[in-house]
Amino acid sequence: MKESSRPPSEKNGGISSHQNLDSSEPEILSCVVCNQTLENNDKYDFYKICPTCNFHFSISARARIEQLADPGSFKEINQSLISLDPIKFSSRNSYKDAISHNQTRTGLTEATVTGKCSINGSPVMLIILDFGFMGGSMGNVVGEKIALAFEQATKKNLPVISVITSGGTRIEEGMISLMQMSKTALSANIHNKKGLPFITILANPSTGQAYGSFANLADIILAEPGAILGFSPLGIIQQHSSKKVSTDSHTSESHLKHGLLDAIIDRNKLREISGILLDLLGPNYQITKTNNTRERNLVNYSTQAWNSVQIARHKNRPTSKDYISKLFMSFVELHGDRIQEDDNSIITGFGRLDGQTIAVIAQESGRGKNSENHFEGRTSPAGFRKAQRLMKLATKFNTPLITLIDTPGPRLSTEAESNGLGNIIASTIKLISELEVPTLSIIIGEGGSAAALSLSVTDRVMMLENAIYTALSPEEAAELLFQDQQKAKDIVESLKLTSKDCENLGIADIIIPEPRKGAHSDHNEAARELRIFILEELTTLNRSSSRRLIRQRMKKFRNVGNIDSRLKSLILKEANTLEKIVSSRVASIRARISNQVKES
Repeated sequence: MKESSRPPSEKNGGISSHQNLDSSEPEILSCVVCNQTLENNDKYDFYKICPTCNFHFSISARARIEQLADPGSFKEINQSLISLDPIKFSSRNSYKDAISHNQTRTGLTEATVTGKCSINGSPVMLIILDFGFMGGSMGNVVGEKIALAFEQATKKNLPVISVITSGGTRIEEGMISLMQMSKTALSANIHNKKGLPFITILANPSTGQAYGSFANLADIILAEPGAILGFSPLGIIQQHSSKKVSTDSHTSESHLKHGLLDAIIDRNKLREISGILLDLLGPNYQITKTNNTRERNLVNYSTQAWNSVQIARHKNRPTSKDYISKLFMSFVELHGDRIQEDDNSIITGFGRLDGQTIAVIAQESGRGKNSENHFEGRTSPAGFRKAQRLMKLATKFNTPLITLIDTPGPRLSTEAESNGLGNIIASTIKLISELEVPTLSIIIGEGGSAAALSLSVTDRVMMLENAIYTALSPEEAAELLFQDQQKAKDIVESLKLTSKDCENLGIADIIIPEPRKGAHSDHNEAARELRIFILEELTTLNRSSSRRLIRQRMKKFRNVGNIDSRLKSLILKEANTLEKIVSSRVASIRARISNQVKES
C-alpha cells in the first residue's frame, strides 16, 4: 500500500455520472428486463432506473456521490492510497497489472471512494464501494480507507453512510484480504460506541466480506429493489446444497421478509430518506416547555366495564397507525429483528413531535380484514426482538421512547414457544425497565397480558378513557372459571380492567379523555387530546436525569399492589386536587380585591 498521484481520469474534477466508463461497452438503449426503450428519459438518464419495470442498473461510485451528496459538498479523503502486491501473488496475470487496468477503466484508485459531504444540509462521511473495480472486493487498501473513514468520522462526530456493491474475496491478497473484515468491523464498532448514526445502503450485488463485516453493523440497513444480497453467492450455496436453491432467496425482498432489512428504497428516493434519517438521528431539540397545564377533568359517559370492552374493540377505533400518522412528522418506519422475520403486529421507527425526535414502538391490530395481516395485534418472538432493537437505538441516540399498546396478548403457538416466547418477553421487560431515556406507554385499545406489560414498564403509563388492561381477556377468564366464554359479560367487572380501575390500583398514572362517544367517533379529536397529554408528560420527564428516571421507574413498579403505597398515592392525589382548588380560589379572591381597589 502506498500513496500515488491520481489516475488520469480522476484529474480535473473527476468523472461525470453520465460518462460511459468503458468505451468498449455499447450505450444501453432498451431495458434488459422489459425491453422498453430508455432513450430520452430523465429517470434513466440520471438514476439509471427503468421507468417501466423499475429495474435498477449498476452505477459507478461517482454517480452515487452525485445522486446522494448536496451539490459541491463532497470532499474526498485518502484518495492517493493504492494497492501493491502484499503477498506477491503468483498467477497467469500480474496483480499489479490488474490494478492498473481497473484504475484506467474506472477512473478510481481503488474499489472504494470515501469522503465528507452534506445530505440535505446534514454533514456525513460517505463510504462508497464500486463493483466495477475488481468486484468491489476488500483488499488491504479498501479496508484501510474504510477504517480511516470511520476513524475520522468518530473524531469529528460525523454520522456514516456506506453504499455497498461488492462481492467475493480479493484472492490476490489472501489472508490480508480476509483480515479487512475485522479491521473494518472494529472501526465501525468504535464509531458506534460514540453514539453516532451509521446507515448502510445495499445495492446490487452486496455479498462477501463487506456484507459480512462493517455493512451489517449499521444502525439502519436500507436496500435497493431487486438487489442480490447475502454473505455467499448463490452459486456457492448451490454447490453445497442437494436441493435446487431459489433465486429469490438472495433478493432485497426476501431479506426484508426475513427481518434483515429496515426498508427497500428506490434509488431516486435514497437522498430524501437518508436526509430525513440523518436529521432525526442527529442533534435535536428537546420538549422543555408547553402551555399552562390544564386541569384534567375526566368525563365518564359510562362506567360499566363491559361498555369499555366493547368500545376498546370497536371496529372503527383508531389503531396505532392512525395515531402515528396524526402525531409524528417525518416518521420513518424500521422493519425486522435482524435475525428471523419482520412481525407486522409491531411498528417501530423514528419521528418528530414538536421538534424532538421520538422513538416509537406500536402494536398494530389492524382493522377489519386487514387485522389478519397484523395477526390481530398478537406479538411474536420476532416482534419483541424488533421492539428491543428500537429500544437500544433510542438509548444510543438519547431519544425518548413512546409505546402504543393495542394487543389481545402474545402470539400463542408451538412455533412461538420453540422460538423462545417466554425468554423474549422476560428480556423485553428487563430492557425497557432499564432504559436511560424518558419512556411513555399509552394503552389505546386492548392491553392484553404480557404482550402489553412488556412494552409498558415505563416512566408513565397512560390509558385512553375506554381502553382496557387485563391479565386475561373476559372470554378467557369466563372459559377458565365457568368453561363458558358466553359468561364473559358476567365476570368483566371483577377483572378490574377499566382505565379507572387501573388508576385506582396504581397501575395507570394518567387517564386521557376521549370524545363523548369514544375515540372511534372522532379520530382527529382523540389524537389531539393524546398529543396534549404526551407533551405535558415529556416536558416533565425531559428534566430528569437518567439515574433519577430509572430509580423512580423501579420504585413505581416495585410498589404496585402495595396497600400502603396505594393509600399514599390516593392521599397525594386528593391533596394535589385540593391544592389546585385552593390556589384557584385564592387567585380568584385576589383578582376580585384588585378590581375593587382599582374601582375605588
